[in-house]
Amino acid sequence: MVTITILVPQRIYAREQASASSATIKPTEFNKVEDDYRVKIVEKYLKSYGSPMTENAKDFVYYADKYNLDWRLVLAISGVESTYGKQIPPYSYNGWGWGVYGDNVIRFKSWKQGIETVSQGLREQYINKWGGQNVYQIGAIYASSPHWANSVNIHLNMIQKFVLASPQNTLSLSL
Repeated sequence: MVTITILVPQRIYAREQASASSATIKPTEFNKVEDDYRVKIVEKYLKSYGSPMTENAKDFVYYADKYNLDWRLVLAISGVESTYGKQIPPYSYNGWGWGVYGDNVIRFKSWKQGIETVSQGLREQYINKWGGQNVYQIGAIYASSPHWANSVNIHLNMIQKFVLASPQNTLSLSL
């Protein structure tokens, strides 16, 4: 005699009331990003270069998170294109060479607007639309110099070394 057992999958439902009162999910609020260790690192890093963008450290982190970018990327590009905002077209707040070619200059109203525009443009155009998956693929479209991506990588590494050299800026552990 052969016995056949048929297994029928059953749906299991989580009980919503078990976590509803204590587990609300909220998007990151802009003013909460100030407590992020990355903001402190960006601020100290820019300050070490005498950058006019130092006061906008939280904008770099906030817009990187908003557009799902490495938090160092837009900062590193500003290092390559303008020595962190110190060498820009007059009155432009454009430390990224964004739309700057020949006599054409895109001017932003503030560093914050520039950081947001570049972050959004990198995500929506260079990554989502044109398929750039790394600085080399982005650089092939972004810059005329074949050395641009290498220069961005150098700045990414400089920022990372700054992070590692400043352990007091990272998250602390409580045991």
